Amino acid sequence: MARRPAGPTSRDGGRRGRTSSAIGKIAPDAATSPKAPAPRPAPLPVPPDPSLVLLGEFGRAHGLNGEVRLKSYTGDPQAIAGYGTLVTADGRTLTLADVRPAPGPSPDMLIARVKGVSGRSAAEALNRVALYVPRDRLSAPEDDEVYAADLIGAAAVDEAGTLIGTIVAVPNYGGGDLLELRPPNGGATALLPFTKAFVPVLDVAQRRVTVAAPEDLFAAPGEKPADDPG
Repeated sequence: MARRPAGPTSRDGGRRGRTSSAIGKIAPDAATSPKAPAPRPAPLPVPPDPSLVLLGEFGRAHGLNGEVRLKSYTGDPQAIAGYGTLVTADGRTLTLADVRPAPGPSPDMLIARVKGVSGRSAAEALNRVALYVPRDRLSAPEDDEVYAADLIGAAAVDEAGTLIGTIVAVPNYGGGDLLELRPPNGGATALLPFTKAFVPVLDVAQRRVTVAAPEDLFAAPGEKPADDPG
């Protein structure tokens, strides 16, 4: 299992580590994406400079009292409130006064209250505002670990160096971290497990990872078998 740090401690920063599965051939029943997710409306924000690490991004306003939806990228989603003052791409500083899980199945979606923000109009002004923390406030990743924010936007290539896709997200639905890849020409994304078998090489400095992806990674799902109960 990939390590998902609990909060702003020496094991912090939204790190991801590949599981230590041996590198080898991809099994026929490997957990790549059998059905490509719907295209995302936009990629995650890129840090305005490399000294910042992305921790979260606000969504739409929630209710009438200044609360706002917040997607957290920290290992423990609610730990984002423990990082103190956070910065935005335009240089503002914001502090989360309180967070709680948002209704729904996504554990990384929160309802947040921001210090100094009251009323729906002020909360609506935060929509799509990303939150960053200075990298020097975080300890360096250990061997075979990487910040999730450093994976987003990285190129995924095969062993020959041919571009397979671009990493647009690093989701986790309870079974381990995944890389969500968008094909070079756009279109629906697909998921690849973030394991050593599927991601044998990480080159964070060059913002590139080498992947062992099946040929049909981006293929449209076939028709459901007649006897499929799902």
